[in-house]
Amino acid sequence: MKKKIVASLLVGSFALLSANEFSAQADKDRKALQEYFEKKFADRKNASMYFPYSPKEELDKNFKWGIKGDEFRLGSYAFNKSGREQYEEIIDMPPYEDAIDEGKEIYDNSKAIKKCFPDPAIAGDYPKFIKGKGVVTLTGAINNCLKDNGEKTWKQTKGKMAKLEAYFAATSKEKGKKVNIVIDSKEAAEAYNRGKKEYYSQRGYLKLSCASCHVQGAGQRVRNEYMSPLFGQTTHFPVYRLKWEGLGTLERRLKGCNKDQGENPHKPGSKWMNELAYFMAYMSNGMPVDGPDVRK
Repeated sequence: MKKKIVASLLVGSFALLSANEFSAQADKDRKALQEYFEKKFADRKNASMYFPYSPKEELDKNFKWGIKGDEFRLGSYAFNKSGREQYEEIIDMPPYEDAIDEGKEIYDNSKAIKKCFPDPAIAGDYPKFIKGKGVVTLTGAINNCLKDNGEKTWKQTKGKMAKLEAYFAATSKEKGKKVNIVIDSKEAAEAYNRGKKEYYSQRGYLKLSCASCHVQGAGQRVRNEYMSPLFGQTTHFPVYRLKWEGLGTLERRLKGCNKDQGENPHKPGSKWMNELAYFMAYMSNGMPVDGPDVRK
């Protein structure tokens, strides 16, 4: 009996060590990213290094300093004082409340969805790497469920998909769930690395990378809006964007960003977009699920 217990403990320990080995580089990346942003927004004294082109008056008047950890889930509203004030006014009566209710109704009335997702508090668990399928986002998992049950799949950027995800996110937030993206195999680590490479690669006729705006450029102003940091960026999806006048998934936002870079946008559900989302979500690991939310 003792031998069986010892053997079981050894197997469990080996599995844990293996999983840690596969996610070791991703964990280093995430910690380094957090340290970078906490230093960037730590103190007005760092401004000459991180914000060399921002007017001194603007940094003094409109920036909140000393941002740490989970505060970054608020995106640019974490450090943008005037934007934060407007944001707090909007979320007093959030424009996505009806969408959450409609998402719950969709969930309650779908035997297939309830069977596939018996616990709706799953917003922080996706994207997942599934052997034989690769990276599967939450939108992909929902459509796979519908397809497997002989039902028509949904548009991945808005509509029913965004409403159901809003319900999943709200339920996850209510239960205090955190982002928990897993890298537990060599194949998963390779998918993560491909997503990371794409995030930092220049593309399109503008020769911009995602990092140009959301790592090096985070906190810089483009016209009247500040660019948000990568750290914490996926925690609040789906989002209600004032520009859209409606709710959209992460895939919808990625498609728009891809287009803004001057490239023909990759399709939602493509390997490229799924792996990019996998990398981005891992950078928010351990942070609270904070969706749905509002952005401009």
